[in-house]
Amino acid sequence: MISNQILQNTIDGLKNIAHVDLYVLDTDGKEVAATASDIGNVTAVARDFVDSPADSQEIQGFQYFKIYDEQQLEYILICTGSGEHVYMLGKMIAYQIQSLLVAYKERFDKDNFIKNLLLDNLLLVDIYSRAKKLHIQTDAKRVAMIVESMNGRDNNALEVARTHFGNGTDFVTEVDEDNIIVVKDVTDLGKPGEIAKVTEEMLATLEKEGLSGVRIAYGTVVGEIKEVSRSYKEAKMALDVGKIFFDERKVICYSELGIGRLIYQLPIPLCKMFIKEIFGGRNPDDFDQETLTTIDKFFENSLNVSETSRQLFIHRNTLVYRLDKLQKSTGLDLRVFDDAITFKIALMVVRYMKYMEKFT
Repeated sequence: MISNQILQNTIDGLKNIAHVDLYVLDTDGKEVAATASDIGNVTAVARDFVDSPADSQEIQGFQYFKIYDEQQLEYILICTGSGEHVYMLGKMIAYQIQSLLVAYKERFDKDNFIKNLLLDNLLLVDIYSRAKKLHIQTDAKRVAMIVESMNGRDNNALEVARTHFGNGTDFVTEVDEDNIIVVKDVTDLGKPGEIAKVTEEMLATLEKEGLSGVRIAYGTVVGEIKEVSRSYKEAKMALDVGKIFFDERKVICYSELGIGRLIYQLPIPLCKMFIKEIFGGRNPDDFDQETLTTIDKFFENSLNVSETSRQLFIHRNTLVYRLDKLQKSTGLDLRVFDDAITFKIALMVVRYMKYMEKFT
């Protein structure tokens, strides 16, 4: 059902063009939208008109028109004035509102379809039959994106997203109270880098519109409409994994999650067992800030001792001393590739466990 505010905005615009006052009533004769307030009590007259077989009628100096939605009477339009000119204006305005009803109903039907598609609520045969009925291409390349803002989702954010990104082949919807979902047609975007660029542009647009703390995660490209839900699940995982391991990123791609994607799927008891084997009874959080900074910079420079010491503004021997000290406490020598990988994974597992503790 179209909102009363949209009807009000529509007849306000039509009044500016036609220069006649307009009133829209429901089938009970109650006012839904109006451009003036001096029409008086027309409820009884409107009800009589509803019960009559006529689709239009001039009554007491007003033109009455019936507006249908798929042969179901939805509204009564009243135009002030009489005569052929006002009658023609009323017919055109009634047709305009009726077309608006059809357009919004189609958008609602498509939105409902996309929601059920994302949530796997449709049988395979229903997906293709409904897509055909709604004129949605089934073999277009698409990717699901999840837009999250720091203050949560509000109706304004959803409308902003629909205004900028909800064109004929792209769909903007929501399935929960927090996030906005964009199902984007990427048929014309050949390379992954182009999708990332478009996502960055979306991010900039939303931030320009006043949304704060925006993050966008997206899944892999799928070539069939039945696979859109998989891309959506990937986007959800990318959003969660990004919060754990890539909190500095505003755009997160599922295919770039790396080993974080595997760690995210590990059961917590297994993680605890692994950490105990690596660090014994020691908590990695017990390392002092100097040690943690050294470790991060050493990994950042691909285990290069000279470059790490240069960037930390310390002597090479000082760095070697710190690494030796770490080896004594953990049994892992970060200069050895296998030990470095084990230590890196262990730190990531700890971050994952700390994140999951927030939800237990």
